[in-house]
Amino acid sequence: MGKERPGGEKQKRMVVGVVCNFAAELKLLLTALLLFCTLVTLLQFVPPRFTISASDFRFCISPIAASPSPSLSDIQSDDLLSSGILRRAFHPYGAAAYNFITMGTYRGGPNTFAIVGLASKPLHLYSRPAYQCQWLPSNTKQNNTNITSSLAYKILPDWGYGRVYTVVVVNCTFSHPVNLDNSGGTLLLHASTSGGGDSKFNLTDTIPALTEPPGTFNLSLFTSKPKYDYLYCGSSLYGTLSPQRVREWIAYHVRLFGERSHFVIHDAGGVHEEVLEVLKPWMELGYVSLQDIREQERFDGYYHNQFLVVNDCLHRYKFMAKWIFFFDVDEYIFVPSKTTLGSVLDSLSDYSQITIEQMPMSNKLCHSVDAAKRHRKWGFEKLVYRDVKRGIRRDRKYAIQPRNVYATGVHMSQNLGAGAKTTHKTEGRIKYFHYHGTIAQRREPCRNLVNSTDINFENKPFVLDTTLRDLAGSVKKFELKMVGSRLYNTRQ
Repeated sequence: MGKERPGGEKQKRMVVGVVCNFAAELKLLLTALLLFCTLVTLLQFVPPRFTISASDFRFCISPIAASPSPSLSDIQSDDLLSSGILRRAFHPYGAAAYNFITMGTYRGGPNTFAIVGLASKPLHLYSRPAYQCQWLPSNTKQNNTNITSSLAYKILPDWGYGRVYTVVVVNCTFSHPVNLDNSGGTLLLHASTSGGGDSKFNLTDTIPALTEPPGTFNLSLFTSKPKYDYLYCGSSLYGTLSPQRVREWIAYHVRLFGERSHFVIHDAGGVHEEVLEVLKPWMELGYVSLQDIREQERFDGYYHNQFLVVNDCLHRYKFMAKWIFFFDVDEYIFVPSKTTLGSVLDSLSDYSQITIEQMPMSNKLCHSVDAAKRHRKWGFEKLVYRDVKRGIRRDRKYAIQPRNVYATGVHMSQNLGAGAKTTHKTEGRIKYFHYHGTIAQRREPCRNLVNSTDINFENKPFVLDTTLRDLAGSVKKFELKMVGSRLYNTRQ
């Protein structure tokens, strides 16, 4: 064998070290070459009509180009004045919140509109943003082109509850009816910051709030008999809801509200696949509408934008229902035997709003007679102990005659029309049983079995109340009649 040259071992180690140092780069280069070759191969099978133009690339990068970063020459610097005073510069970037976010725009009559949306709460708290509406007819030959509303005022129905955003209902009233000839047009909302946020600027956003295509305006909507006697406007549903509890709630209330009723459910993430299976039979029968509102989670409002949702529901169905109810899916409306919901509300028809007394039920206590069969019984059938602690102000829920209401809340409306009346004296005629926390439980609710007509539990007095339990059999028969046995295997 030939003898190695002096220093050969050292040179080998140097070569190995260089290769190791560049191993990552070599892998990246080889990977890039492999991808390039794969792309070239695939392009052989692309139809000749498929091309990528320069405009396509411009479209891809346009979101980036739309918001260029300020150049160094645009940035104001500190300035030392001749007086010796150093005038400091401030450099704003981005935006704290959107000026206005629309959810829906609806007619309130021939010459009025309601725009329901979110706006920056600090803007409304510390400034006076202004709104003005404009109607642009599709027929530009008309003399009334560019009609500007004489009155546009805002309502803040969730005042005190908003977070980054607060709910705003803008009422636009024109001096005379618009689009009576049904030629179509567009309603514009001009939302001005009035110096809020940055007093140097009074920025105005022009928002196309509503477009009425030709032939779609129905003037009779405001005078005809409502399609429904009773409509339910549900708050935002979120979390992992129990399909069984939803099944019980919808069957109970369709039976109570009757044939001329409708239920609007708003899905903020709570209507998962199992809950959807419970709602589908009632949707197919026309009793339930489901709206996916998960997109609202982008905007930080109170309680999954609950106030926004109920106000949109109010104005969307304002002329389609005689009464609209606002309560939750762990609450059950009840009217005494020998009366009906219709007879009760007819006796209260002089009021535009009624509030409903709460009956708080335990979500843990069940009677011991149900021990063996509790897994087969419905929630309101086995949770039979009512909290009777005195001296507590309990939340009330409510119903309204919507044509007399401009905006609404969660527990009542404070924006009724002129002359509209509210009554809280409904005890003995209508109430609701509240099973707090049960709708989000995916387990058996009976955690404590009691063999007594009254008990003190967790420092609260409870009494046995079988009011809703006595109705369970009738509700189950009603569900079987309406949707058959397809929901029998519903899980907790």
